[in-house]
Amino acid sequence: MFNIPKIMGEKARWYVVHTYSGYENKVKATLEKTIENRNLQDSIHFVEVPTEEVVEEKDGKQKVVVKKKFPGYVLIKMIMTDESWYVVRNTRGVTGFVGPGSKPVPLTDEEVESMGIMETPIDLDLEVGESVKVTAGPLREFIAVIQEINLEKHKIKALVNMFGRDTLAELEFNQVEKLD
Repeated sequence: MFNIPKIMGEKARWYVVHTYSGYENKVKATLEKTIENRNLQDSIHFVEVPTEEVVEEKDGKQKVVVKKKFPGYVLIKMIMTDESWYVVRNTRGVTGFVGPGSKPVPLTDEEVESMGIMETPIDLDLEVGESVKVTAGPLREFIAVIQEINLEKHKIKALVNMFGRDTLAELEFNQVEKLD
């Protein structure tokens, strides 16, 4: 699940873009650079590659890895204009928008919610060095010590003691709660 501040215009909708396999992060980086260079922040608001942390076991050792939730797809919140469509569609690695024919179809509110996109502001009362309890995901019930807070991405980096070793994990704001 990821959180996007609801500060942009109501006309912006979420669209799904199909990419070449393995190009999701390259497409995101290229689009973000193009948005900045062409000053398109008013029409293309967010570019996301949804990920989740999964605990994998290899050679008897468990390790947390970040996996793409939807390989081959990138989510974009944008106002559909000729220019924004052109910029996205002609980004290297993009094969097209998801939708019938050549017409992009925005996600419904139900689809956005089911994908774990939260568009509500979050109250944050956390500080670097503070201990928090992980409430969701594969690290649920673990205690973590905050190392870094990223307000823009609504994430924290925290040290989690797993199997006697401190492991740095990236957690979303809604995955942790303050200890009493």
